[in-house]
Amino acid sequence: MYDWRKMKESDRRRVLELRRARSLPWHSPPHLDFQVSRQYLVSSSCYEHVPVIGKDPERMTVCESEVLRICDSFASRIYAWCILPNHYHLFLKTERIKELRGKLGQFHGRSSFEWNLADNRRGRKVWYNCFEKPMRSERHFWATLNYVHHNPVHHGYVRRWSDWPWSSARQYLEEVGPEEAKRIWLNYPILDYGKKWDI
Repeated sequence: MYDWRKMKESDRRRVLELRRARSLPWHSPPHLDFQVSRQYLVSSSCYEHVPVIGKDPERMTVCESEVLRICDSFASRIYAWCILPNHYHLFLKTERIKELRGKLGQFHGRSSFEWNLADNRRGRKVWYNCFEKPMRSERHFWATLNYVHHNPVHHGYVRRWSDWPWSSARQYLEEVGPEEAKRIWLNYPILDYGKKWDI
């Protein structure tokens, strides 16, 4: 399972080089264009939270690239994302949520086949569920943004948001600046957000 804190410095450099080589753009700064019915937190997890995505940095990178490619086709804005070894979160704006989920489902099918073949685990159930949660208020919007960026810290993979390579946190911090990010964090705490389902 992928664990940033236990990696050698040379392995960390290789992971960061993978990220730089992809030149992932900052999709959209988090300007609030609030319409409840069009903004969603989309989450998906591996079956029984087994860290299949996190087998190695390359697989994490493929997963991130594919889910962002799908989002680029079906979302008008991507506010935040985070790929973890056993689940991912996408915070976005779309009027095509059913189509987006359908394409993510197709990716789940393809990746299950490919990863099971690579791991010599034919028939293993890789993905468990994919669901969306619409935003209910401005407070919910900003708490969700904090939640997605804080997820690698919450799960103990890193100590700081900016240390996690498979997330929009670094771009977010560069865009809004540390003082504004801190203000948003303090004004919109995550409290027990995701407590029952984000294990």
